[in-house]
Amino acid sequence: MHNDQAAGLRALKQAGQPQQTDKVTARPAGSAAGSPVRVLAVTSGKGGVGKTNVSVNLGVALSQLGERVLLMDADMGLANVDIMLGLTPKYNLSHVLDGEKTLKEVIVPGPAGLRIIPAASGVKRMAELSPLENMGIVHAFAELGDELDVLVVDTAAGIASSVATFCQAAQEVVVVVCDEPASLTDAYALIKVLNRDYQLTRFRVLANMARDERHGRKLFLKLATVTEKFLNIQLEYMGTVPYDAALKAAVQKQTPVTLYDPASRAASAFRELAQQVMDWPVPQGPSGHIQFFIENLFQG
Repeated sequence: MHNDQAAGLRALKQAGQPQQTDKVTARPAGSAAGSPVRVLAVTSGKGGVGKTNVSVNLGVALSQLGERVLLMDADMGLANVDIMLGLTPKYNLSHVLDGEKTLKEVIVPGPAGLRIIPAASGVKRMAELSPLENMGIVHAFAELGDELDVLVVDTAAGIASSVATFCQAAQEVVVVVCDEPASLTDAYALIKVLNRDYQLTRFRVLANMARDERHGRKLFLKLATVTEKFLNIQLEYMGTVPYDAALKAAVQKQTPVTLYDPASRAASAFRELAQQVMDWPVPQGPSGHIQFFIENLFQG
């Protein structure tokens, strides 16, 4: 590790240590103190299934429900959240790693109150971070304290060590699939690795670009049939986002479909998914605090 990288990691660790003793309590009305944080890792077995689109629109839909949402672009090699939103961030995670900027300083405002942590697209060093460096970056989240309700982590596609690290630390793992044989095959391979090597046993499956709800459930059942036969895991059907021309148009306009065409089928689906997330049990105790996410990364 280069000296500047090592210095950056030390700075990140030192910045996070004062908050290590924070306790999680029920959030008092009108106060952010001790608020639980939902951490969702959105991932997929392969690229091209619309994973980042899901992360962005789910984040916007949650923001529209009044949640304080932070979207982390955790694809260190092919980051594209900023491209999808038409943003041109000056700083990104590489500047945090090098100790040049704090995490708060690289966060950029997104649509509908969504906040974005840009990754470093195309920077070779960022795509080859060691586990320690990956953990050092996310450890910087400690400085955010209780300033968020939901953290959405848009991971890279496939079975990379960083994907496993983020999925293992998150409370919820959302696996995005679409109607392609490779999508289901690679999703199974990802789930198998996360289960076998990282002891993850529960996954939520989201069918994207499906014809309709019935089609989405059929895709889920195809995957569930195989996983239940060979793996000791629990797959839960999260929902379906239908194929929608409005979504394609929104991507071209670099605008989330939830804002581009709120009346579209896709936007409606994302609002339903966001409400479903809100209905999930609120994390309590140590596992509900952002520190738990960080500490899990260190243990990964």
